[in-house]
Amino acid sequence: MTNEFLGKRIGVVGLAATGLATARVLASLGAKVILYDRKTAGDLPADRVRDAGDLDGVQLALGGSDDEWDALDLLVPSPGVPRNAPIITHAVARGVPVSGEIEIAYHLAKAPILAITGTNGKTTTTALLGAICRTAGLQTWVAGNIAEDAGVRAPLIEAAIHAPEDGVIVAEISSFQLEWVQEFRPKVGAWLNMANDHFDRYSGMDDYARAKANLFRAQTADDFAVYNWDDPIVSDGITQAAVRARRVPFSLESRQAYGAYEAGGDLFLALPDELHLLPAREIRLPGKHNVANVLAAAAMARLIGIDIGSIRTAVRQFTGVAHRMEYIGSRDGVRFVNNSMCTNPAAVWASLEAVEGPTIAIVGGKHKGGDLTGLIDALRRYARHVVLIGASAREIGGMLTAAGTPPTFEYADTLPTAVERAAARAETGDTVLLVPGCASFDMFRGFEHRGQVFRDAAHELGARIL
Repeated sequence: MTNEFLGKRIGVVGLAATGLATARVLASLGAKVILYDRKTAGDLPADRVRDAGDLDGVQLALGGSDDEWDALDLLVPSPGVPRNAPIITHAVARGVPVSGEIEIAYHLAKAPILAITGTNGKTTTTALLGAICRTAGLQTWVAGNIAEDAGVRAPLIEAAIHAPEDGVIVAEISSFQLEWVQEFRPKVGAWLNMANDHFDRYSGMDDYARAKANLFRAQTADDFAVYNWDDPIVSDGITQAAVRARRVPFSLESRQAYGAYEAGGDLFLALPDELHLLPAREIRLPGKHNVANVLAAAAMARLIGIDIGSIRTAVRQFTGVAHRMEYIGSRDGVRFVNNSMCTNPAAVWASLEAVEGPTIAIVGGKHKGGDLTGLIDALRRYARHVVLIGASAREIGGMLTAAGTPPTFEYADTLPTAVERAAARAETGDTVLLVPGCASFDMFRGFEHRGQVFRDAAHELGARIL
């Protein structure tokens, strides 16, 4: 394979995990890499700066340093860097090509890529599909935007250079990663759902949906586009994007002549022959939304030839991943469940709906923009009491007051205090559920950190796995 990066001068923007991985891989391929970050070394985690400084062939440019843009052959922004960031607009204005990490990964990959996007459920579906592939005996790399608490820590570009031709790469792909793609072409792509989210980055739902639909942009008739038949934004987005891949719907509401569906409490795959997968009651993940996730993962597996027995076995054994409806333990008949990954109103609704019995909800953080009405409606319908935290606590509290009770609510300055207050309100049979509906960066390093603080606080109160 021709090394198109040898000797090229490439700028990589962002000193997080993806930026470091991209710089490391490109430098190993002989590129001259400049690794940029607008923060100074003193404002960045010391381990990241140290790791970046240890990379051979990589020059650091921190603190908003400019460069001779005309001398760059390529600029690669990390997913967290918005399209309108000055470093990108300046480079584009000077004619520097811009490409995302997943685009480069696609060109380096020998193994087929199975890619999953959507507002909610990406990590669960990605982890499940990885488990199915492993059960079937495939060498499997689970990578992309998936969190390290899910058991992997591999940006897609690293999986691309390690996975052999007879292996498979299962990748969680965010809308941010899809903003710069041109030729990224997964063998099977799946679009799970759409909901209000990331409106601090996108101008509205149409803008957000267009980014998601880029997953299918370069696919051909030899590829597959798996999509949620029940979600009108997804279905319309597939149509508007003029997807050329073979379309494979999944549905909880409608029997599919070609696709995956639930009917009468059982799951079926019709790809093309109709096969019974298993009864929905055998899925060990709570909530109807997870039945949809199982259908999507099972369809993707079947489309690459995995036998129904391996799919069935993996689904029956799969218990989920950290920070997604994660059972922490019980105390005096009260369950503690960590759903720190829940960062938007639609996820709040699905999470609360999945809980059996009364719920004491811990909600709040930094609202990412968009309409919070769905969050308020979900709390009024499913929560008996709410404890509010974070930067948007007063905004959510004001909306709850305006809507009227139920539920009752109170505020807490810290998450451990919120857990204490929620536990004090809880009665035998209740669930204390961390269901933030907001981003975590106002109080925590990320949703994983937030979830760990919740775990620690619940254990401190005496919650134990029973």
